[in-house]
Amino acid sequence: MLKRLLHSMRREHRARLSADTVTALNDAGISAWHRGDLAAAERELRAAIAANPAFAPAYGNLGMVIWEQRRLDEGLATLRQAVALDPDHIGARINLANALAIGNVHQEAIGHYREVLRRRHGHPLATANLLKPLLDVCDWDGADAIVSELVERWRTASGGEILDSMTPFVSLLVDIPQAMRLDVARRYGKRVVEQVADLPRPARATGRGAGRLRIGYASADFHDHATAHLAAGLFERHDRERFEVYAYSFGIDDGSDYRKRLVAAFEHFRDVRTLAHDEIAQRIAADGVDILVDLKGYTGEGRPQVLALRPAPVQVNYLGYPGAMAAPFVDFILADGILIPPGEERWYGEEVVRLPESYQPNDDRQPIAEHVPARGELGLPDSAFVFVSFNEQCKIERAIFDCWMRILGAVPSSVLWLLGGHGETALRRAAAARGVDPSRIVFAPKRPKPAHLARHRAADLFLDTHTCNAHTTASDALWAGLPLLAWPGEGFAGRVSSSLLRAIGLPELVAPDLESYERTAVALAREPERLGALRARLADNRLRGPLFDTERFTRNLEAAYVAVWERHRAAQADSARSQSAMAC
Repeated sequence: MLKRLLHSMRREHRARLSADTVTALNDAGISAWHRGDLAAAERELRAAIAANPAFAPAYGNLGMVIWEQRRLDEGLATLRQAVALDPDHIGARINLANALAIGNVHQEAIGHYREVLRRRHGHPLATANLLKPLLDVCDWDGADAIVSELVERWRTASGGEILDSMTPFVSLLVDIPQAMRLDVARRYGKRVVEQVADLPRPARATGRGAGRLRIGYASADFHDHATAHLAAGLFERHDRERFEVYAYSFGIDDGSDYRKRLVAAFEHFRDVRTLAHDEIAQRIAADGVDILVDLKGYTGEGRPQVLALRPAPVQVNYLGYPGAMAAPFVDFILADGILIPPGEERWYGEEVVRLPESYQPNDDRQPIAEHVPARGELGLPDSAFVFVSFNEQCKIERAIFDCWMRILGAVPSSVLWLLGGHGETALRRAAAARGVDPSRIVFAPKRPKPAHLARHRAADLFLDTHTCNAHTTASDALWAGLPLLAWPGEGFAGRVSSSLLRAIGLPELVAPDLESYERTAVALAREPERLGALRARLADNRLRGPLFDTERFTRNLEAAYVAVWERHRAAQADSARSQSAMAC
């Protein structure tokens, strides 16, 4: 009897030791993942699975770590295995849903988020993360219900957990108060600071003299990506006698011509994608970068944790994220007077620096394919008036779509040309519900950039979205010679196309309200001479105005860098004088 008892106690002890080991390995993997050290995270999590092949949490974490290394099929398979092992493990199911949503497998992602909510009613992370895939498939009823819940909880201060789960980028896509967007960004920035609290702070290079100002650009998009399409010419034209320019690339090398061009554009190109957050920060500090310009912000593949470690004395939010980061580790946001009008600074945690003509760089060497396809090749009627909106479908709101359908109703010989996506079925159904033949909506597949630019010339008028505008997409239309009609939203993300139109000399295409937007679209379709005059002015201004003058823009941006650096040095001097006076 005693022997059996001792044997049972030893077995239980071994089981506890084994469980403790698995938990410790899993926790170590999570810690490495949060540090950005994906290779170490994978080792620890695989060791946890080796110790207990039925431990679902380790599979759920490992799947995301593999996914973030862009081994996408393997990552999804591992995440599905986690859910199969323990269907009630909420973290594993949410990780699977997140990966599916990022990978554009929206309906399956939505199904998993809803399964979490069925098992755990009101689960904050599932509720918040469900919003983006609903927008992607144009499920306005579902998205509006979540937005209404989020706004109500924010107003009543009863939704801390849900608001902490909301990503700032998604807050830019939906119509919520500016103060709420700022609150979401601040909460997110606070979490980023907490994530790196235990990581070592980088040691800045000593002996920096009064040489060239060192500018570092940090991004995951130094390849064939919208940010690169805009900024390649800027990077190439920096004044090398006054500025030493670094790139810190934590994204993929896609082998594209854009990647090759960008590597050649920078004086120093650092591929840091395999490094942990603190290792990247140490590299930036060791390089003695004076101004670190974050081109990602709170978007996918962003590394705000690097900025939170303070590798540079001045840190700037610019271009890739059209809103406030509102974090103590970001000093300035670059904008212009349209994006952030005077008096609107209160909605931004950063100090606002306004560029004189437009905040957006553009590449005046961006090629447009010579061949313009006939309308028939593009699925468009030869004789129709073609309204176009090549925005991602997640930007299409119910109100703007209703307006577009009224415009089609008022212009019978017209079609609406949209970029294809996962909301096509919902949009066709919505058109029919509004009395418009769904065949009057034509969906365009994605094309290589030069061919995409060329096909704009088969359209007549670009209709922009509202809460979140076309950004690079708007510049594409204007560069291709296509007039664009804007109705600006309330925040930065909703004012970009208005900024671009003023910079190109077409301010009358900025409508003050929805009624004016609708009325102008119909009028331009009915008055070909008026539209032709706008198109002619756009063609005339395209290479003469500031919007596509890359050299002029670069000098303006460099002047802004010098100004923020001088402001920083003045603040340092004031602080030193104050400390000296206190010491006396």
